Amino acid sequence: MPILPIDMGRYGSREMKAIFEEEGKLQRLLDVEAALAWAHAEVGDIPKEAGETIGAMALVKHVWLNRVKEIEAEIRHDIMAVVTALSEVCGPSGAYVHVGATSNDITDSATALQLKDAIELIRQRLDDLETVLMELAAANKTILIIGRTHGQHAIPTTLGFKFVVWLREIARHIQRLEECTKRVVVGKMSGAVGTQAGLGPNAMKVQQLTMGRLGLTAADVSTQIVQRDRYAELICLFANIASSLDKFAVEVRELQRPEIGELAEPFASATQVGSSTMPHKKNPILCERVCGLAKILRSLTIPALENVPTWHERDITQSSAERFILPEACILLEYMLTLMTRVLRGLHIDREKMRANVDLTGGRAMSESIMLALTKRGMSRQVAHSLVRDISLQSERDGTAFRGDLLAHSEVRQHLSAREVEAALNPENYLGTAFKQIDAMIEKTETEREKRATAH
Repeated sequence: MPILPIDMGRYGSREMKAIFEEEGKLQRLLDVEAALAWAHAEVGDIPKEAGETIGAMALVKHVWLNRVKEIEAEIRHDIMAVVTALSEVCGPSGAYVHVGATSNDITDSATALQLKDAIELIRQRLDDLETVLMELAAANKTILIIGRTHGQHAIPTTLGFKFVVWLREIARHIQRLEECTKRVVVGKMSGAVGTQAGLGPNAMKVQQLTMGRLGLTAADVSTQIVQRDRYAELICLFANIASSLDKFAVEVRELQRPEIGELAEPFASATQVGSSTMPHKKNPILCERVCGLAKILRSLTIPALENVPTWHERDITQSSAERFILPEACILLEYMLTLMTRVLRGLHIDREKMRANVDLTGGRAMSESIMLALTKRGMSRQVAHSLVRDISLQSERDGTAFRGDLLAHSEVRQHLSAREVEAALNPENYLGTAFKQIDAMIEKTETEREKRATAH
């Protein structure tokens, strides 16, 4: 009976969940046993026929999950249950299953196979999100929006500039994922404490052949387990990515407030219900879901880091925690990436409201522009700052037009003509290098994507 939302089908894609379902895990455990037997046969440790038989039978259609569970219930050891079930269907060749290996040779290598597939899915979702952000940055390159610091109006920027900042954040995460995958997706065949004693004189060759067969890199050195700093790095990266998605979602939520009304997540007006009691509501539920799940992702970093220290060559304290955190992290992150891409693909952008909000303070958001115009005309920067501050505060207090108050002030008129004041108050004249930066970052991203496409 499903209990958790992932099991209920509320969160997570079918593709990602299939990687971590019981049969998916069992098949990968069998894949490792098959590769080990093949490697032993290749170096002459076991008969060729035995290696071939084990390889042919190491499939969930032969080794049934129910039989594995039945054996585990009796002997209380999960991997020995797999070994026993596989041996049963292999006939006399079953005597050569699991030769020289320890449990974590199988489980850690199978985990590497799961993570390899999961990371590839997450990489694809990051790529999708990067594509959408690149399109949004280009399409909204010149669209004015008020920049906000401390939640207050600062100076104008463009919506495209906001999106290109997000774009490069995702680009960095893609780079981080590429880099850490090499350290995370590793298997091993090193025996009880890492010395490979049980694997005999061909041990190093057996490990090399097994990992090659599986498409994995062998850990450079290990104890009975692959060292958990690797998994901790991955979970911390996932939490970092989740925090970026949280940030994007918070921004959409904030800008969806009716009193701001600049952006809004997609809403299916024909069918979607916003509230059970308030028919007018259009709640940012997708973004709120991203923010909520980001809390779970960040919480997983604690057990991941706690799993790094183990007693001596290993204990089993990390095992139970990893049964939760590795599937959860992968399933939830891929789902969050899909959600955020969906939000941005269908994002409602109210350009008129954005322009109205730029003008909301009656030009006071252009105070820096006025101050610097005065400085260019010979006024001390500090004097100009104090003067413009006084005029802007008076304008806000009295509810008068900032432009009129500027032109009415003698010191301003001594330095700036009415035309120069108008020019300094025009937000389109005060965007600095925003357009150039947007173009440069899109070009940089396109170059990186071309290199990635070639590499993959």
